[in-house]
Amino acid sequence: CQKTPYFCLRSLIELEFSPRLSDNLWWDAFATEFFEDDATLTLSFCLEDGPKRYTIGRTLIPRYFSTVFEGGVTDLYYILKHSKESYHNSSITVDCDQCTMVTQHGKPMFTKVCTEGRLILEFTSDDLMRIKTWHFTIRQYRELVPRSILAMHAQDPQVLDQLSKNITRMGLTNFTLNYLRLCVILEPMQELMSRHKTYNLSPRDCLKTCLFQKWQRMVAPPAEPTRQPTTKRRKRKNSTSSTSNSSAGNNANSTGSKKKTAAANLSLSSQVPGLGAIPNCSLNPGRDGDLCHSTAVTPSGQFKEKH
Repeated sequence: CQKTPYFCLRSLIELEFSPRLSDNLWWDAFATEFFEDDATLTLSFCLEDGPKRYTIGRTLIPRYFSTVFEGGVTDLYYILKHSKESYHNSSITVDCDQCTMVTQHGKPMFTKVCTEGRLILEFTSDDLMRIKTWHFTIRQYRELVPRSILAMHAQDPQVLDQLSKNITRMGLTNFTLNYLRLCVILEPMQELMSRHKTYNLSPRDCLKTCLFQKWQRMVAPPAEPTRQPTTKRRKRKNSTSSTSNSSAGNNANSTGSKKKTAAANLSLSSQVPGLGAIPNCSLNPGRDGDLCHSTAVTPSGQFKEKH
């Protein structure tokens, strides 16, 4: 039959966890069946010393479920109520705000622990429909002891005092909590372990190789983004009058030497219509101190001295 998120959840929830503590291959096969190769499992909860958040990778997930049974658990299943599914391009997300993890403990005493919280699962949208991310946020927990056991030890104060103590912390056994603390060290070492398994190198050589590659990535210059060539837009030429006006404006902002050169080449005909300038233009000061002392021809044909 075709797999669906509901099918995968039911298979995972109703799976009979056989406590084969020594059979690591069975737990690896279990993780391969339900989890992606790059899957992550995250647990968030709050202890007496503050909030905690642990994230482990695919390699450490089988051992996590194994530690649950090592702590005295004989049965484990999840109850999901009012879960919501959302479909994306390459994944399917199942969000359940009322999730209960139920564990049945046989030791140190017969106790049923109900751990309540929010479970968010992300499945791959393919034929296998395996879990890519598992995030369980624990809010509260309850430890339930049968009345029959209390009645049996009603006259024994020591047993009653032992029954009144919690056997878990936020619904997790000490075996599981110690393993999660150990994963803080083991998770960064996965690269070393993988390199040792692949290339059969010594631990010291694996560490040297990993550090050298990390150093190379740190000192390597970042790749510069490709810049698109900018196309220069050619300006359209204006009329003769606008060209002369812009030339006059540029001459006013130039240095003194450029002013003299520009003044020598300035054409009076372009500034005063109807005047024809005689090319003999002196840059020496005239009688009135003008820079240009020239002779112009009026429209009537008479010569006029212009300062």
